[in-house]
Amino acid sequence: MTAIRPIPSDRLPALLAAMPKAELHIHIEGSLEPELIFALAQRNGVAIPYASVEELRKAYAFTNLQSFLDIYYAGASVLLKEQDFYDMTWAYLEKAAADNVVRSEIFFDPQTHTARGVAMQTVIDGLHRACTDAKAKLGVDAELILCFLRHLSEEDAFDTLEQALPFKDKFIGVGLDSSEVGHPPEKFARVFAKCRALGLHLVAHAGEEGPPAYVWSALDVLKVERIDHGVQSPKDPELVKRLAKDRIPLTVCPLSNLKLCVFPQLADHNLKALLDAGLVATVNSDDPAYFGGYMNENFLQTFAATGMTAQHAYQLARNSFEGSFAREADKRRYIEKLDAAFAAA
Repeated sequence: MTAIRPIPSDRLPALLAAMPKAELHIHIEGSLEPELIFALAQRNGVAIPYASVEELRKAYAFTNLQSFLDIYYAGASVLLKEQDFYDMTWAYLEKAAADNVVRSEIFFDPQTHTARGVAMQTVIDGLHRACTDAKAKLGVDAELILCFLRHLSEEDAFDTLEQALPFKDKFIGVGLDSSEVGHPPEKFARVFAKCRALGLHLVAHAGEEGPPAYVWSALDVLKVERIDHGVQSPKDPELVKRLAKDRIPLTVCPLSNLKLCVFPQLADHNLKALLDAGLVATVNSDDPAYFGGYMNENFLQTFAATGMTAQHAYQLARNSFEGSFAREADKRRYIEKLDAAFAAA
């Protein structure tokens, strides 16, 4: 591990903000800010059950994952046209660029939209066009990961995959998200096997609210390359050894965990313990419009609450690049930028 010289705590926030980083766990529908929800509702003539931006923001008081998902799906109802998907993605990518995110692997939930009669092509074309523009105009290398909703059936996931295959050149992998408890990864064993045969990258949410057994299933049954969340893993010491040995990245989302009551307060978060155990943990924003912060806010608040150091900051950023699905030459380039940022700090 690269040793980083100590940096005074008062200079750490500026370094956290300035250092290049990758975001590996962002649900694009979860970046939809109330202002844009209202603008798109107006543009598309969609009625939403909130009288104002302020009233909608006040509804963002979640007690668990399901209470969040209920409002998340309501917000997505305003997305109907290709330009809507473009505008949502572009708004996120501008914020990512401002936070010095140089690589973003963006989750999207097509079933949320196709169930409402929106065509798969409308969804993917809008998202992909924004990613293409971001590379040229913002310097952000952004790619898409299609997620299956785990509260729906595997048959529904297969149907979704078939609809998406004509646009396979526009996404790099598949994931598994939505309500975790009661929907173990093995429910989707066959569709993930098909995706693996197609050469797609594989990731899955596991160990957010669900038990370590779900992480084992994601690794051994789905054969994923990354675990999204994974913060319940320390409950099983053998699992921690496995994650460390196989260098499996964990895409941890601190402010999300706080907002959904996975940890009672940020000071109780186990991110530092995950790093100290040798795990390839990363920091991500998950659903930033709903959970109170994009990438830099996650770094700043978590470091302030847990007392992590510049060494941890470097490791988290480096892990994000090494754990990404970027080309090896691009990973090297990102890490050189990271090294330069720390050398100049």
